[in-house]
Amino acid sequence: MLEALLRTLALVRKELLAVLKDPRTRVSLFVPPIFQCLIFGYAATYDLSHIPYAVVDEDRSAASRDFLARLDGSRLFSRVADLARTEEIEAAIDTRRVLLVVRIAPDFERRLYARGPANVQIIADGRNSNTAATAQGYITTIVEAFNTEWREAHGLPDPPLRLVTRAWFNPGLETRWNMIPALMGTLTMLQTLLLTAMSVAREREEGTFDQLLVTPLRPSEIMIGKALPSMLVGLTQATAILLVAQLWFRIPFAGSFVTLYAGLGLFLLAAVGIGLLVSSIVATMQQAMLWSFVILMPFTLLSGLTTPIRNMPEVLQAFTLINPLRYAIDIAHRVYLEGATFDELLPQLGPLMLIAAITLPAAAYFFRKRIG
Repeated sequence: MLEALLRTLALVRKELLAVLKDPRTRVSLFVPPIFQCLIFGYAATYDLSHIPYAVVDEDRSAASRDFLARLDGSRLFSRVADLARTEEIEAAIDTRRVLLVVRIAPDFERRLYARGPANVQIIADGRNSNTAATAQGYITTIVEAFNTEWREAHGLPDPPLRLVTRAWFNPGLETRWNMIPALMGTLTMLQTLLLTAMSVAREREEGTFDQLLVTPLRPSEIMIGKALPSMLVGLTQATAILLVAQLWFRIPFAGSFVTLYAGLGLFLLAAVGIGLLVSSIVATMQQAMLWSFVILMPFTLLSGLTTPIRNMPEVLQAFTLINPLRYAIDIAHRVYLEGATFDELLPQLGPLMLIAAITLPAAAYFFRKRIG
């Protein structure tokens, strides 16, 4: 047993040296994940910090000016044009000069004093539906605040029903709070799968695979020696992303580091199983890289990173059940933001264990078949 452990550790050391001895490889393993994490944190966001808009104020009353002052006083909205006619709206939106146009009806103030509904029309650029929906949501919040203060100022009764919204786990509804923890699974799977899939193929291309077979190492020990370095690299990358999330973006961590790393470790074991399965089938590094990206693309799209899984067709929802990245993102979100415990993560940990239990023996079978 001790001899097998020493042989495996020697192979792990050899694999780590093969990966880390080249300075360019070291940089490519650790700098891109941090750089990508920063890019996603700032660029991949549905939050809006600047909303250019135009106004068609057909009422030109004190009430309409009061309402528009609330938009102008917001740090989000920036009025770039006052349109004289409704015919100018189309050109303002078509040229992307504004994201939306606020049109106030001629009888706006009169309807308010008559205690009737006063209409404010919002015409938004729907070419980017997410941005348009977010901007309209911001305006809805301002309209609700205007309604409340108008009623209080004019002694009107409050509406019988008032909606009070409270967001749990992300009070500011910031996109990066959702995106950055998910990258601990997404970016680490990319590197882990590539490293593992290319490990055996690299040995074959360099002509060292036959030398490896004549050593005292057993096939199972070779498999373990190929898997552990990739898992260590993956955990290191996940740690780097975790540090960026906490030290740079200041996203508060609500859970347990032990629980988080236990979940990530099991996820990496499943990812390594898939990578070894690919590595045991392909013959060249080019094939390994090609198959890795063929697997990574659907896994990323069907992980729930950008699109909720419940919004997908039922056939694709069923396919996500074999996607380890789906469970890794769920674990990262639940531990990081919700403070979920190990017991609460069993629905995610169980499928990861099953994926690893299937892919690792399958990879060992094909590996023994190739060398048999």
